[in-house]
Amino acid sequence: MNVVQWSTLDASAQAQALQRPVQAVAAQTRDAVAGLIAAVRADGDVALREISLRFDGVAPESFEVSEAEFAAAEQAVPDDLRQAMVEAAARIGVFHKAGMSQGYAVDTAPGVRCERVVRPIGRVGLYVPAGSAPLPSTALMLGVPAQLAGCREVVLCTPPRKDGSADPAVLVAARLTGVHRVFKLGGAQAIAAMAYGTDSVPACDKLFGPGNSFVTEAKQQVAQDGAAAIDMPAGPSEVLVIADAGANPAFVAADLLSQAEHGPDSQVLLLTDDDALLARVDAEVQAQLARLSRVAIATQALQASKLIRVDSLAQAFQISNRYAPEHLILALREPRAWLEQVEAAGSVFLGDYTPEALGDYCSGTNHVLPTAGAARAYSGVSVASFQNLISVQSATAQGIAAIGGCARTLARAEGLDAHENAVALRMQVAA
Repeated sequence: MNVVQWSTLDASAQAQALQRPVQAVAAQTRDAVAGLIAAVRADGDVALREISLRFDGVAPESFEVSEAEFAAAEQAVPDDLRQAMVEAAARIGVFHKAGMSQGYAVDTAPGVRCERVVRPIGRVGLYVPAGSAPLPSTALMLGVPAQLAGCREVVLCTPPRKDGSADPAVLVAARLTGVHRVFKLGGAQAIAAMAYGTDSVPACDKLFGPGNSFVTEAKQQVAQDGAAAIDMPAGPSEVLVIADAGANPAFVAADLLSQAEHGPDSQVLLLTDDDALLARVDAEVQAQLARLSRVAIATQALQASKLIRVDSLAQAFQISNRYAPEHLILALREPRAWLEQVEAAGSVFLGDYTPEALGDYCSGTNHVLPTAGAARAYSGVSVASFQNLISVQSATAQGIAAIGGCARTLARAEGLDAHENAVALRMQVAA
């Protein structure tokens, strides 16, 4: 891996060291995705079949998964995998249920009541990647909070396999969370279909899920167009590890590789103030890399990754907050003592025995997280992501008499006569 001495870099070199791989090809991706979206909007299912054949090598006769396919998936998934998914779904449910938003009401003046009510988003679209590897865990991460939120209709898209079928584990995971409409569609074309609708795929109010740079760009373009809201930018995976001299180099290397194997455009960073650890982690990465089944993918990801020597752990946290990683691992002797220094991160993993992989699968937190620095302003998926929080207010005659004068003064200051009149007429009747 590339070793960087942070203190020797000027501002430009520091920015270059933290650049994500996808940022270097953003313009090309943007143009390509715009073309795919335009095709789906213009030609619907016809375009979906042509694009699926081009990118996935198959164009299913029917995009929607049938009951027979769901039944076959149940038979194909091994019992131990199904049980693991059941256990993971339960933990995800426990965590997300504890953080659910609650409505409330308060009297802000005599006769004036303000409320907030919680309502599920009507129809949501979930995207579950299956490009280089199917991700049934993502179906759980999205399906469980959607179910808790009470969304009226949930649509899920996942790329087809070479034989035109959907991955059985993804289908079983979908059913475990109450999702019954699944479509064999992947990439930017799936996002376009769920945003604008086609003869086969219904248009959704909000889209969720991680994906490659094309999927992420497609989500952002349909959101900018106003076709559908999105959860967040959730693109190629990334992890940043802050480690001290006491960290286990084998653990750190394994955590770096667990993200590198996601895809060639993933990025992993290690920040440490210890030269010896830096060298030992580098050696461990090479040793463990050789044993991976996805060695080619991980090797490509490591080309854009860095081992960064910092002057102090405090400096490491400054860099981390600037980078705003999707995943942040604190391989420190007193990790919780440092947690207060974390200002921007999708999800944090404390200590030597908390690998990021636990959060990917079954600790209970959500693995659909902001990437590419979006963690500075976005949060990971939660039940609230699938809900609308609607404000409500009511005023009696006593209430408008109490606060109407305030509204009239502000309306006059803004030059909005009709606003003032709407209040004044009521105050006259209420007097």
